[in-house]
Amino acid sequence: MTVPSDSSPRRGWPAVFAVAAATFLVVTSEMLPVGLLTSIGPDLGASAGTAGLAMTVPGVVAALCAPVLPAATARLDRRAVLAALAGLLALADLGSAAAPGLPALLASRILVGVAIGGVWAIAGGLPARLVPERSAGAATSVIFGGISVASVAGVPAGTLIGDLAGWRAAFAVAGALSLAACVALAALLPALPATSPAGLRGVPRVLRAPAVRAGLMVTFLLVTGHFAAYTYVRPVLERVSGVDPDLISTLLLLYGVAGVAGNFAAGTAAARGPRRTLLLLAALLAPAVLLFPVAGRAPLPTVALLVLWGAAYGGVSVTLQTWLLRAVPPCSAEPASALFVAAFNLAISLGALAGGRVADTAGAAGALWLGGALGCLALAAAATLGRAKETEGRPDAAPVPARPAGVPDRRP
Repeated sequence: MTVPSDSSPRRGWPAVFAVAAATFLVVTSEMLPVGLLTSIGPDLGASAGTAGLAMTVPGVVAALCAPVLPAATARLDRRAVLAALAGLLALADLGSAAAPGLPALLASRILVGVAIGGVWAIAGGLPARLVPERSAGAATSVIFGGISVASVAGVPAGTLIGDLAGWRAAFAVAGALSLAACVALAALLPALPATSPAGLRGVPRVLRAPAVRAGLMVTFLLVTGHFAAYTYVRPVLERVSGVDPDLISTLLLLYGVAGVAGNFAAGTAAARGPRRTLLLLAALLAPAVLLFPVAGRAPLPTVALLVLWGAAYGGVSVTLQTWLLRAVPPCSAEPASALFVAAFNLAISLGALAGGRVADTAGAAGALWLGGALGCLALAAAATLGRAKETEGRPDAAPVPARPAGVPDRRP
């Protein structure tokens, strides 16, 4: 079999950046309501907590689809699957922009959840198939950097567009960009046949690893806590910190810049020790959230805590993914990624839902108290679970899986 060289425009880093664009857009689409809740709710006749269902619904759907979609498409080329999911995302965002009421908006958000679950589950195992092994760690940071860049560019830009032209325009722009990503994925990715027929059969085997169970527990607690608080950060900034609404997009931009820095710093540190890195991130994230309702009532502490929060959370995704991929053999990378995505997105949905209930009954600051408390539990879990199992199954593991069994070696 003749394989294109690494210099081919359909391989290597252009393909990595196309996948990063897909992760950027699914996360941007998922997170758009964070900066738009105060516009969506009144326009659709819903409270902030009820409008927060626009975050809960795609998270639940993504959690259900993450293990199912890779299995259902096990015989399909990953390039075609990713391009189709980007097209579905475009349809969902455009449907959200045109939604006449909350039920129609939530129906479109179901499709967002399908795209999130599929893209995340598949993208995590691709870096080693797109670049030489020596560059796989950097490629993983770039692909997961799409998540952090969504905070830098996606959510603040969506918030700004919403402030200038209405929340529907923000979703319409996201839909147009998703169409462009669909074209880029189809054009730049090489053929990527499925790596194994394991599908859902590989999930129980992966779950038998103690380090996987520990990583999923920490994922669930930390991400639930983060989104219980972060989903309602705009109401908190307006009502607790007294920030001018016109400055919200700027503050979210600062949060996102810190998140990108945290992503790449954590990616480097996690390659040496994912558990140690996660302990540090949780130790920064929990107090930043807990202190916000108390110290975040003046401009300077508000900015400092928001930047610390962004830097800490920015490294969470790549660190947790590294932890889980080190706990399994290379042939189990896709089932492990699917479980990670399921736990992550279920945590997003439950965090947004729990935060919404608390925000409606105890005020927006109550959602931050809940998020900080769950962050403390995540820190305790990371400190006590999986202590000796950090690199189980892969003592010399890199932060991404090596070439899966049965896949032609395309590296030089």
